[in-house]
Amino acid sequence: MIPIIAVVAVIDQLVKEYMLHHLQGGQVHYLIGDWFRFRLLFNSGAAFSFGEGATWIFTTIQLVFVFAVLLFGHRVNDRWSAIGLALMAGGALGNVIDRLFRAPGFFVGHVVDFISVGNFAVFNLADSAITCGVVVFVIGMFIQDRRAKAGEPHA
Repeated sequence: MIPIIAVVAVIDQLVKEYMLHHLQGGQVHYLIGDWFRFRLLFNSGAAFSFGEGATWIFTTIQLVFVFAVLLFGHRVNDRWSAIGLALMAGGALGNVIDRLFRAPGFFVGHVVDFISVGNFAVFNLADSAITCGVVVFVIGMFIQDRRAKAGEPHA
């Protein structure tokens, strides 16, 4: 799980740095008409800018989640669940790095968002990893349930 977590967080940070150097705040770079574009924003809240005044809470939750996955991940005995948790933790770590080390300050930094699709919220690769991780984890739960009902061992 650790390699997945590390790769997701590193790629997220590298792409954010690239976007910070190539886009101005609020500037829109159209890729596929006006449907898919890059737009640099700084988010102090959670998804959809929810909870903008509670940055420290999101930082704490993400840190606890990452540490929990690192501490207890070895107990996960299902490949799908492990991959899903690793994707979520990698995405959380990518965003936590922003919250710890970006302006306006330590533990309350704003997350760099830049992917804009249609009328959906602006997000980043870490957010995508978290979302994909949840989907993979849920698929894993269904697979485990089917195996348990069929009497098959965990994979």
